[in-house]
Amino acid sequence: MKNFFLLFFSFFFGFLNAQESTASIQVSTFSIEAPQLKTTKKIWVYLPKNYQNSTKKYPVIYMHDAQNLFDKKTSYAGEWNIDETLDSLNAQIIVIGIENGGEKRMEELTPFKNEKYGGGNADNYLDFTVNTLKPFVDKTYRTKTAAKNTCIFGSSLGGLISYYALLKYPKVFGKAGVFSPSFWFNRKEIFEMTEKTKKLKSKIYFLCGDNEGDDDMLRDLNSIEYKVNTIRCECKMLNKKIIVKAGQHNEKLWREGFKKAYLWLF
Repeated sequence: MKNFFLLFFSFFFGFLNAQESTASIQVSTFSIEAPQLKTTKKIWVYLPKNYQNSTKKYPVIYMHDAQNLFDKKTSYAGEWNIDETLDSLNAQIIVIGIENGGEKRMEELTPFKNEKYGGGNADNYLDFTVNTLKPFVDKTYRTKTAAKNTCIFGSSLGGLISYYALLKYPKVFGKAGVFSPSFWFNRKEIFEMTEKTKKLKSKIYFLCGDNEGDDDMLRDLNSIEYKVNTIRCECKMLNKKIIVKAGQHNEKLWREGFKKAYLWLF
């Protein structure tokens, strides 16, 4: 089952279907050089409804797999409806979606090399996000730049790297949405990093289905949450864990879980 998840979510994002675009007028795109990855990245930007008529600054969510966030046309198995959801809430937030690298997605979103599957280029991906993309975004848009106003968010391998980003860049990311995280890919290293972490002030919203096809996913999430709660008092209420009954490893689960995650994180 792990092999299925890995192959499916590593290659399907390059697929474009023939449907009409469903992205709202709040969404635009731009391209930026990513020297750390030796490529050019396409970035999707969601701006709140009143952005153009305002002078205020906004928190920012950085999200992986941008192809699946805003537009059914660029998604393979359904979009997350991020723009529609945030519009309905009149959300005061900027979302920066980073397109995955297609066949290089597994490399980009995994922190350490897996003995069987390879990967392990997440440090360069996060270096790009933190030191190239974020400075550009902060210069171009009216953003609140502090860690408490900066969130990183993703699912599957995107959930894995979002959690890893909190451990590696605690002064950059103060919040994270960790959906159906593939901790199994780097289980040993992630568990060891968590145990060595002395302080973790970030807010974390964990979500997982109880029918994702692999018991290890839910077991690992529970183990990580337990380890995080040994680092800091559970009474601080900096973690929230949602287990969705019959929830499966797909866009439907993540789309339906995003609204509550956003409201809790912000």
